[in-house]
Amino acid sequence: MAKFFDEITPDLQDFIEKQKIYFVGTAGVEGRVNVSPKGGDSFRVLGPNKVAWQNLTGSGNESSAHVQQNGRMTIMFCAFEGPANILRLYGEAQVIHHLDENWDELIGLFPDHPGSRQVFVLDVDLVQTSCGYSVPFYDYKEDRTVLDKWTERKNKGEIAAYWAKKNATTIDGYATNIVEKNVG
Repeated sequence: MAKFFDEITPDLQDFIEKQKIYFVGTAGVEGRVNVSPKGGDSFRVLGPNKVAWQNLTGSGNESSAHVQQNGRMTIMFCAFEGPANILRLYGEAQVIHHLDENWDELIGLFPDHPGSRQVFVLDVDLVQTSCGYSVPFYDYKEDRTVLDKWTERKNKGEIAAYWAKKNATTIDGYATNIVEKNVG
């Protein structure tokens, strides 16, 4: 049975901090809904109603364009080990880029990563837990290092060129503003 909360309680924060993967859901005003898996040391609870996550360079950039259009975001955590649990955070998000005023403050919350392209801040207005009884058990082995190795071989100009080629628009053609807001 689902339970609803007005904020992230200390027990729910503890659950969040133990998870190795989470999923981010966004949608533009029209077009496709995007669900993206995230991992690594990229998530922070900033308060009972505020979280942030570091977005790394990838093959798409749907979340950025969607949030710039309407701000809606859902973040989901699933227990793949231990007691069954699903946790969803609902709210309005902002996307913060390298050239934004609060970039240094927010990026400083995370380990340094050459592939950092944005930080998302979610103002949480609803927290939901549900049973997760059908979510299978999985054993965490280790983080993947492919993206780390790829970005370490690139200089800032090469990463910016990749963003311009692969991350400037969504699959629905929405602008992500990645180049304008990160490179100038």
